[in-house]
Amino acid sequence: MAGTSELISEGLGRYSIGEKLRRLRLRNNMGLVELGKHTSLSAPLLSKLERGKLFPTLPTLMRIAMVFGVGLDFFFTDDRKRRVVGIVRKHERVRLPERPGAQDVPYHFECLDSRMNDHKLNAVLAEFQEMAPERVKTHQHPGVEFLFVLKGSLILKIGGEEFQLEAEDAIYFDGAVEHSYRRRGSKACAGVIVTVP
Repeated sequence: MAGTSELISEGLGRYSIGEKLRRLRLRNNMGLVELGKHTSLSAPLLSKLERGKLFPTLPTLMRIAMVFGVGLDFFFTDDRKRRVVGIVRKHERVRLPERPGAQDVPYHFECLDSRMNDHKLNAVLAEFQEMAPERVKTHQHPGVEFLFVLKGSLILKIGGEEFQLEAEDAIYFDGAVEHSYRRRGSKACAGVIVTVP
């Protein structure tokens, strides 16, 4: 007969928490080190959690859930019973830096799709910072990206081209091409970024 710890492992194993965590992280184009910076958890620990070598405590799981803007139910709900409607209230959103721990942060973001358990896209509200052009770092990710400027003026560099966007301008582009954002001027600048893997 199986012991208590084996029964607990078997019971928790049914939820595939590690697999859901990995899928969530990859869907958000985030590495283990970056997730570690957002959660104050080590990359090796996160790797063990994803591989099912270790089960997270509820506070650990909550730290991870907050980064991606999902509830704990994401990890414990049967995939077949997932909600198809999600509402994100302003007071529920968590503001995070795009590059945790970095001296220069190009933007801060808040997840807008957080109540959807099975995201088909990622949507964030971004508040862009003013930075010297030489300090801006590029990034890239699989899939496509759509950006709608809510207010202010933004310089978006895609590959070797620069585009100046003003309030209510929108742009759609291939996320696999290196790109970066930089607020133009001192006035507040914000936009909605939607990525689809």
